[in-house]
Amino acid sequence: MVFKSLALITMKQLKNFKYKKTLNDVLLSLLFILVVLFILSFSLTAFARNQPFYTIFHTSTPIIIDGKLDEPGWTAAPDVGKFKFPWWKSGKQEQTVSKLLWDNDNLYVSFIIEDAHIWAEQTQRDSAVYKDDCVEVFTAPNVDKPQVYFNIEMNVRGAFLDQFHPQGPVRPFTSEWNGEGIKIATSIVGTLNNDSDTDKYWILEAAIPFSNFAKVAKNTPPKSGEIWHLNLNRLGGKTNPQHSQWSPSQTPDPQFHVPEDFGRVVFLRMESPFWQR
Repeated sequence: MVFKSLALITMKQLKNFKYKKTLNDVLLSLLFILVVLFILSFSLTAFARNQPFYTIFHTSTPIIIDGKLDEPGWTAAPDVGKFKFPWWKSGKQEQTVSKLLWDNDNLYVSFIIEDAHIWAEQTQRDSAVYKDDCVEVFTAPNVDKPQVYFNIEMNVRGAFLDQFHPQGPVRPFTSEWNGEGIKIATSIVGTLNNDSDTDKYWILEAAIPFSNFAKVAKNTPPKSGEIWHLNLNRLGGKTNPQHSQWSPSQTPDPQFHVPEDFGRVVFLRMESPFWQR
């Protein structure tokens, strides 16, 4: 009788365990479907506006800013897609591959820049790095204030220019803004400032602390599912200068300060599904 009772209890516990496990699996599946639907609906909205959309996945492994991009997070993250050349007239269109990640402290951005003639002269902060081979991150971190944006421009030497536009691109900013804690590292496959040979590419990796956007952003760090407006640009160089963008500006001449044409990004507190430990 005792053994029979124990057997009945064991069977009941097993059924409850199976039920709970099945319920958990269903809930996780529903959560995944909701995330996918959210991304899809937002992506379709951005597509209707002719603006690109990108999901920034969270990284739980440390990102070392060394210009190597050899962490699992970078390997797993999808790139934003091909850069566009809205003002192209002649010369080779050299592509740029860019990815974004985030954690509780930083927005991470990486660029792999195809470049046959790598050139950069500026070494000081807030110098004219845009005259060199240069990449840029522009972001409006509050969707309710789409004209309030930041730009960080970085050359192949790791020198950078940073600005804050509290009143949009038309009105000049009244005071100098210097972002804090920004880390940049680069590496080159080729030779710097020697246009007599043919180079291959250069890499730039950067960490931008979210605290720099605290006065404008709704949350720092962002909440999972939060949307920012953001753009990625490439320009400069002495030979075959480039003007390309992730989200192309709708202007007749080269102009990156067009916040209404920024792309859309959503922060998700989950690792890229392309890499599972």
